[in-house]
Amino acid sequence: MANFIIEDIKNAWNKKDNGLIKIIIINIIVFVSVSFIQVILTISGLSSFFTLLINKLMLPASLSTFILQPWSIISYFFLHMNFMHILWNMLFLYWFGKIITDNIGNNALISLYVLGGIIGGLLYMATYNIIPYYGDRVSESLMLGASAGVFSVVVGSATLMPNYTFYLLLIGPVRIKYIALFYVLLSFFDVAGSNAGGEIAHLGGAFIGYIFIKQLQNGVNIGEGIINLINLFNKKKRKKESKRDVSQDLRKGSIEPSQDEVDKILDKISDSGYSSLTKKEKERLFNASKKQ
Repeated sequence: MANFIIEDIKNAWNKKDNGLIKIIIINIIVFVSVSFIQVILTISGLSSFFTLLINKLMLPASLSTFILQPWSIISYFFLHMNFMHILWNMLFLYWFGKIITDNIGNNALISLYVLGGIIGGLLYMATYNIIPYYGDRVSESLMLGASAGVFSVVVGSATLMPNYTFYLLLIGPVRIKYIALFYVLLSFFDVAGSNAGGEIAHLGGAFIGYIFIKQLQNGVNIGEGIINLINLFNKKKRKKESKRDVSQDLRKGSIEPSQDEVDKILDKISDSGYSSLTKKEKERLFNASKKQ
């Protein structure tokens, strides 16, 4: 059964222009992995190690702590600890992300999600370190979850197609501009509550989602740097894989030898006999004979 699941994930991952699905898959894999580690460490009496691990992946409000774990500005928006948290985040991401992907493409969706997460995280840290009201919470405040990136996608889709209509259970048809406005106002009204950091990050994500679409409509793609960075990483990865494949083929002798190489091997046999050939030369000669 596990093999079938892995194959399904691989097939979904390898589809072309599927940034939305890849983001959801990464979030789910991280959630399952973290939950598994939590169970194992907890029943082993090592729950303190799990807490240490999670704290390193969550985004701290404290700048002095953040300097020691800068990767958390990315890792936090792929991290969830609660099933309902990841469920609703991924559902909203899929529903609104489809609108972005279908209308302006895969790269726009990726840019919105990543920029929303980064800007939301930066606004959260800035707010906690600048506004005195939050000053006594800085040292112990940590944040996780994809909500800032999701808010960016939600507001981005509402900015792009404000009159697109969802049919909501028990309510009926509702334009997405009103859905987006409702959730933005809900976050704003709760910035002084128990989840103040998360709500501030939502607003940061919403802001960049609106700006991204408006700038794109003006011919400026502020997410181009994100996509270029991802493409650069993918090119390096493909180049390494290509070199590794060729190297493996050479070791196995599966690449057809050139005629010059065959002639040299035959000359060596003529001069010193077949027994003088190396194992690799014998394999190359054998492969050449199969092509005849």
